[in-house]
Amino acid sequence: YTFCHFMMTIFWHRRDLRIEDNSGLYHALKSEQNVQPIFIFDTNILSKLSNKADPRVSFIHQELEKLQLELSEYGAEIWIFKGTPANIFKDLLEKHDIRNVYTNRDYESYAINRDQGVKQILKKQNVDLHTFKDHVIFEGDEVLKKDGLPYTVFTPYKKIWLAKLESTRMDKELFYFKSYPTKHYASRFAQASCIDYRCTLNDIGFKQTQQLFPPKSVSKKIISKYADDRDFPAINGTSKLGIHFRFGTISIREKARSALKLSNTYLSELIWRDFYSQILQHFPHVEKNAFRSKYERVQWRNNEDEFDAWCQGQTGYPIVDAGMRELNAIGHMHNRVRMIVASFLTKHLLIDWRWGEAYFAEKLLDFDLASNNGGWQWAAGCGTDAAPYFRIFNPTSQMEKFDKGRLYIKKWVPEWGTDGYTEPIVDHKIARERCLATYKEALN
Repeated sequence: YTFCHFMMTIFWHRRDLRIEDNSGLYHALKSEQNVQPIFIFDTNILSKLSNKADPRVSFIHQELEKLQLELSEYGAEIWIFKGTPANIFKDLLEKHDIRNVYTNRDYESYAINRDQGVKQILKKQNVDLHTFKDHVIFEGDEVLKKDGLPYTVFTPYKKIWLAKLESTRMDKELFYFKSYPTKHYASRFAQASCIDYRCTLNDIGFKQTQQLFPPKSVSKKIISKYADDRDFPAINGTSKLGIHFRFGTISIREKARSALKLSNTYLSELIWRDFYSQILQHFPHVEKNAFRSKYERVQWRNNEDEFDAWCQGQTGYPIVDAGMRELNAIGHMHNRVRMIVASFLTKHLLIDWRWGEAYFAEKLLDFDLASNNGGWQWAAGCGTDAAPYFRIFNPTSQMEKFDKGRLYIKKWVPEWGTDGYTEPIVDHKIARERCLATYKEALN
């Protein structure tokens, strides 16, 4: 290595793979000189991925290359490492004169513990870790009830969320939706000259995927018609921006600004995202357990053959099978169908919601712990705002209602309507009664 002997400030990219309107990066550039962006392929996370062609790793790699191209316009570059964050920072402190580290906050328990560990390592060298809000509009403590306790029901949370937003309106501009003009300070990036810290996919032990990723931009027409179209899986009626929100390749503030103009329903979806994030912040036990503890008493059947049939899209219920096959094929599933398949697994098959949650976590390109967990607990009836346990989606009537022409079904279940299609693995009426009896017994 040739050592760089100038003082530098590190900006640590994680779930914010962009320059524009990046809160932590803006604060770093505004306050410091020689800001060096870094990204760490965290081996603690990578080691849990069984698929060495995991499309999400390819996606991150592809976005880092785009980031590198953008940085090169300012004569800067991003350093990319593979390892545990603790070891990477120990190494960086040894080789470089680091004054400060800036980053954006992440609210998952693994991330909180990781950041605590890094903070201790930096502290020993008198280096500060500065963290900022970027991933959400409002963090856990920003929208609270009058008594200072968190909201656990969505509707009142949304009401206060919107009121707080409006209370900061000045000359048509909303303070919490304001963009951070990062590029005004681009001259403060450290100049690329000394060292080449690069990582290819091969270096981290992963392979390129052929997966196509949804674009970052979505037409105004889709957002303005979102309320009418979003429940019909055969229509191109949803934004498919989940993966971009997950890895911060787009700004939540920018999308919220356009939602405010075009669609209250879409804005509502973004508020759900904040809601589930603050649930995770205030009630970290939801990562492993039911939000409502009495639901831990439900006696799940957990039949592995039935779980396998669900995973493969072989349940004999066309809309469930179409959803699971869509997920397995492209790492995406339509939002309405996510609710139907989750309800089917937890209510019809009485399989623990954690099994389904883990399967989604492995397959979904847009997997986000807070939203995935919230959605699964909602479906199982054990979460916040839960659908009461006695509300059980009928997969056949859901199909009649939302895929009348069977276009979605025909796309993903081509053998539907022939002798080659599997018989239903469970009878709806019997499954419904069994579910009601099981839940009732657990909760009384």
